Amino acid sequence: MLRNPRDWQSVLYMLAQPALVAWMWRDGFPFPGWCWPVYAVVLFLTIGVSAIHHNHAHVEMWRSRGLNRATDLWLSLLQGHPTFVFHATHNSYHHRYHHGPKDVARTYRFGGDTNHLLGYLLHPFQVLWVLLPLHTQWFLKLRRRRPGAFRYVLLQYFVVAALWIGLAIVDWRKFLLFVLLPQLHGLHWLLATNYLQHAHADGRSSINCARNFEGWVNPLMFNIGLHTAHHLHGNAHWTELPALHARYRPRVDARLHAGGLAGYMLRTFVLGLVWPRCRSESLMKAAAEAESDEAFDGIAASPLSRA
Repeated sequence: MLRNPRDWQSVLYMLAQPALVAWMWRDGFPFPGWCWPVYAVVLFLTIGVSAIHHNHAHVEMWRSRGLNRATDLWLSLLQGHPTFVFHATHNSYHHRYHHGPKDVARTYRFGGDTNHLLGYLLHPFQVLWVLLPLHTQWFLKLRRRRPGAFRYVLLQYFVVAALWIGLAIVDWRKFLLFVLLPQLHGLHWLLATNYLQHAHADGRSSINCARNFEGWVNPLMFNIGLHTAHHLHGNAHWTELPALHARYRPRVDARLHAGGLAGYMLRTFVLGLVWPRCRSESLMKAAAEAESDEAFDGIAASPLSRA
């Protein structure tokens, strides 16, 4: 009943994360030292579930409407935030305006056109500040225009709140360590990934608006690194992105082919603090300077200027 058999990987992640959390919960707080590797796997899976949540908001996993609604609720429980938020801002703004001036989550909106460690760490908090009011407006508008959809979104909030309250009553320390902190970790990655994919990209270009990562991040994280193809084909299933990426790769500015994700983050955010050669270059600034030079050359070459 899956739209694509490869989504069994998504199902596996969605089952493995709560299973490992339940296993650690059983061993108490603080848990034995051997649990730390398991905790690291849980943190990894929270990033994977964030990618699954995003993908499911673009292309629903199942052919059955009931299974898709159940998956909405399950992902809301795993992530600690409802699925509807992707439709309220991500799909309606980010994928409509492609990091352009009207994209409310554009990275150069906050502190200028930057790409450094501080910008990466602050970006999730800056984005939340502007997204939460939009989520609220969308939610209230839904109440007036589509009462049935409003009640369904309300249900997503209810199941998350019920889970949090119930687990906190049972053991608040375990809830904070095993549930809330991993969920916050996943949420930070979900929002910070926007900075990784778009900082110093050209928000005025449809083909150079995103950075692409290759390597192990894609098979492990559902091709999240192939972001240009995803922007140009938002309704394509994640398994289709490698072929689309191969088509667009020659047309994308070489500076946006970042190689592996870990290497890029080390080079840009750590080594870049010391060595300027490791820092990325703003494509928007470079394009503006090139346009300025062309305009100057045009003026210099005009008959009036020669006169």
